[in-house]
Amino acid sequence: MTRLEHPLARGLNRVTGFALGPYQSAVIRIGFAATWLFFLLRELPHRQEMYGPDGPWSWDMAQQLIASNGAFTALMWSDGQIWFEVVYALAMVSSVLLLLGWHTRAMSVLFMIGVLSLQNRSIFMGDGGDNVIHLMATYLVFTRCGQVWSLDARRAARARGEGMERPVDRAGPALWWVCGLGLSFVTFTGEVSGGWLLFFWGLLLVHGLWWAVGRRAPGSELRKLLDVVANLAHSAGLLVIMVEACLIYSTAGWYKIQGSRWQDGTAVYYPLNLDYFSPWPALSELLASHGVMVLLVTYGTVAVQVAFPFTLFNRRVKNVLLAAMIVEHAVIAVVLGLPFFSLAMIAADAVFLPTTFLRRMGGWAARARGGVVSRLPLSRLPLSGPPLSRLRRLSGGGGLPEQRAADGKRDEEPTESARA
Repeated sequence: MTRLEHPLARGLNRVTGFALGPYQSAVIRIGFAATWLFFLLRELPHRQEMYGPDGPWSWDMAQQLIASNGAFTALMWSDGQIWFEVVYALAMVSSVLLLLGWHTRAMSVLFMIGVLSLQNRSIFMGDGGDNVIHLMATYLVFTRCGQVWSLDARRAARARGEGMERPVDRAGPALWWVCGLGLSFVTFTGEVSGGWLLFFWGLLLVHGLWWAVGRRAPGSELRKLLDVVANLAHSAGLLVIMVEACLIYSTAGWYKIQGSRWQDGTAVYYPLNLDYFSPWPALSELLASHGVMVLLVTYGTVAVQVAFPFTLFNRRVKNVLLAAMIVEHAVIAVVLGLPFFSLAMIAADAVFLPTTFLRRMGGWAARARGGVVSRLPLSRLPLSGPPLSRLRRLSGGGGLPEQRAADGKRDEEPTESARA
């Protein structure tokens, strides 16, 4: 038996040689970015009362709390109205770009800054889903979540189709230069200090080193070493996300077991009769009137949450419980009126979805997109002329069916340039 044939050596080679779970990391990137974006859009008319200068949690009170717990929020740099609008707009724009997968490395950092800035400004706003987004936004920074289903992956695939080793990227360096100038300014003014200062400067320097080595010596040993470190950080971040999801369910389940209402099977009955959790009063009343259903849902919720972490080593049982939890969160979103909490938990659950299922979903989405694009007037233009190829490329089509199939196949196989 050679060294690489040993199970431990094979596992180590896989963790260091590839960024594991490309589809899982992509779906949680899309899920959390979409959840946060929808939340910001829904609360756009009420943003001043929730996070702005007009909120009940005043700027002075928030400043005192931040001084004691050391949390990060850019909204503490100024109490002006213009600065608040800039930060809120940055949070929405970074969510959109992270959702699309445009320069995911930089966007993941800006996405985290937007989440932390707003949530740490008013810590009493939220329904539980905000805590999940708060944690996952930090973990996403360490993952290579743009390997598939992203504009970065598409740009890398097109570069490979044109015979280029790596795609030409001018926006990425410019974006990091702007971030570096902003970080230098807040460092000079003393707005950021301590551990957060080291964290942000460390991210900037590491990404600067990555870009310089990739540009000057793409095939060098140093670049291979950086790939290994990036893959290890990605795997560690993905593992932390999985452990965090298991901890959320296990702690929730074990705390429920200690409650008398969960023990006698009536816990679900009470929120169904609260006006705050009854967006559809008739539906809530109908569900609450069936005692057997309330009993089964109460005990079933506890059983699924407690058992789920122990089923991860059995794929079939895990998938069944995973489907049950996703359905449960979808019901909570509709019946109890907690859509963003449910979306956040479903996004966290998606890290456990099988790769075959996610690839099948990606194929369905690609075919649906192709059907929509084929119905556009742009797709009916005559097949001639360089301007047409450029227009087709912008519309998401381009080339003959055989070429599009080859491009789709290349998109499913993330390479080193796409993982970067």
